[in-house]
Formats: sequence, C-alpha cells, structure tokens
Amino acid sequence: MTDDADKPLAGYEVLLAVTGGIACYKVADLTSKLVQAGASVTAAMTESATKFVAPLTFQAITGRDVYTSIWQRSADYKSQHLSLTERADLMIVAPATANIIAKMAGGIADDLVSTLALSAPGACEILLAPAMNDRMWENPFVQQNVKKLEQVGVQFVGPEIGRLADGRTGVGRMASIEEILKTAHTLVQK
Repeated sequence: MTDDADKPLAGYEVLLAVTGGIACYKVADLTSKLVQAGASVTAAMTESATKFVAPLTFQAITGRDVYTSIWQRSADYKSQHLSLTERADLMIVAPATANIIAKMAGGIADDLVSTLALSAPGACEILLAPAMNDRMWENPFVQQNVKKLEQVGVQFVGPEIGRLADGRTGVGRMASIEEILKTAHTLVQK
C-alpha cells in the first residue's frame, strides 16, 4: 500500500510541453518521475522536439496519446489548445528554448505548443525549465522576454551552471529533474 508521501502529485494533471533542444532526452526521465509521483501526464511536442525524441517515448511512459500538431484529431473532437490546458493543473515547458520563450512573450501561437502556452494563463499554472547555450540565455532579448513572462506570473526553474551542448561550461543547462519536480509540487499546492 502506498501513502500520499509516495505519490505527492496524485490527483494532479500535468501538461508537459516539449520543445526542440538537446535537453529533450532528460524530459523522458522527467515524465517518468512525474508519473511515478502520481501525476497524470499528457505530452505535447513541437516538430523540432520530435527530431530529438520520438513521441512514442512519451506515449509509452504516460500511457496517453502525444500531441504534435494543432491539426491532430482527438477522439473527443475538442480543441486541444483549449481542452488540454483546461484540464491541466500545471503546464511544464521543458526544455524551454529561447524560441518558445520569445513566442510566449510576444503572444505568438504558430504551432501546438505555443498555442497551448497562449491558452494556459487563467487555466493552469505555467512552469518553464529553460535550456540553451549561455550566450543565448544571457542575450538581452531573452532576458527581456523572461522578465515579461515573470511579470504575468509564469514561473521559471533554472537554468543552472553546467556543461553545455558545445562542451563549454556556463549558465544554460536545464534544471535538474529533482528541482523541476520540487517546483512543480510547490506550484500545484498553491
């Protein structure tokens, strides 16, 4: 028998939006840990994300359909960009690339994930786990976009200092899975 401490996210619905960055491989582990913590998880992916990790990976971990296109049909014929965020307690964007951060800050909705992000405020909490090269993270435009999103209540976890995809060390590494889980738990408990 499990107790609530073993499943701290039991009863919570998480919408996991996966964007195209090398840190995608870590998001499979995040998904598994969310499910193990009791969360019901639905994954949505950008086309770029599918180049790093196959949707089948997330389907196998969550036991649910994975959404990759705004044009994708669903069994209930509901608009995914609204229904997925309406039933979610939390939307996690991981890795949150400079591209999705800019789209969100600018109100651009040109793919499924950016459309979900635009429909999420007021429906669920939003948590971004940025991951990118340090030169991109430190770019003044990216920092302006981060501040703009923070001002409207979007939460961030990371990035951390660590080894980056180009082999250098700097700020831009996606937060640890443990830190993302801890922040997610805090946000759903609000």
